[in-house]
Amino acid sequence: MAALAMVASLVVGGTALADEASDYPNRPVRWIVPYPPAGTTDIVARIVGQYLSEAMGQQFVVENKPGAGNNIGTELVANSAPDGYTLLLVNPANGINATLYKKLSFDFLRDIAPVAGIVRVPNVMEVNPNFPAKTVAEFVAYAKANPGKVNMASSGHGTSVHLSGEMLMAMTGIKMTHVPYRGAGPALTDLIGGTVDVIFDNLPSSIEHIRGGKLRAIAVTTEKPSDQLPGVPTVGETVPGYEASAWFGIGAPKGTPPAVIAKLNRAVNQALADPKLKARLAELGGAPMVGTPEDFGKVMKDETEKWEKVVRFSGASVD
Repeated sequence: MAALAMVASLVVGGTALADEASDYPNRPVRWIVPYPPAGTTDIVARIVGQYLSEAMGQQFVVENKPGAGNNIGTELVANSAPDGYTLLLVNPANGINATLYKKLSFDFLRDIAPVAGIVRVPNVMEVNPNFPAKTVAEFVAYAKANPGKVNMASSGHGTSVHLSGEMLMAMTGIKMTHVPYRGAGPALTDLIGGTVDVIFDNLPSSIEHIRGGKLRAIAVTTEKPSDQLPGVPTVGETVPGYEASAWFGIGAPKGTPPAVIAKLNRAVNQALADPKLKARLAELGGAPMVGTPEDFGKVMKDETEKWEKVVRFSGASVD
């Protein structure tokens, strides 16, 4: 009898769990992107958000909340009601900032629940077409001959764009001057205009500028070359052991009902299986990250630990 009661309890509990998400979503969902429009985080959110809006019958409204190197938007989500109606576009800065910033009012791994991975993309080391160096070796030689005179743009402190450059400095001994911007859009505008010299940008926000000849790709930061940039080598071919990539997914406030997370996860995985969406992500140089919430949670943990080592090695810090 006790065993039967336990089974009955589990069945009832499972039904209750399913019922908890049966009408979700029944109003628009806020999807917080912690950067301005036009950067990779924004592009990814709008591509996937459109699919989710159509598939789930409610608008997934992308809200850009830039500032403090991604932390303003993340804090907003961490402090939101855990009901599935406020989500975070999780990105590399979340894992990096856990070590880079000395004082944060939230703990990324504790306060943001993993929902689903979306895509992993390379960063690309790119320069203004008038910059004299055309290869990684030439760039390193030029930077060593001109210490501190090469201006390295980034989409903000603590982004993978920033730390990819810090990693190159740490591994080669070169010195560049970091120029942080409030997102990739304004950074790329100044790079095209010649105000700054180099950026290690996420490929999706740069690829059209590269294809159009406004920027010159020197190398990609991943272990393998990108199919979207044929003929462009990896940084690691010149600097052995160098590897970095950007990863994006969905997070929710800690305490969000598991049934809501599971429903969102299924919808995202269905989106990543859609041929048109897959093709769009492939055009941006991205590889889909299909998996469970636990799979994405492992990515969040592993990437946080990886970038902790890079941040500590580079000595980078933000108060």
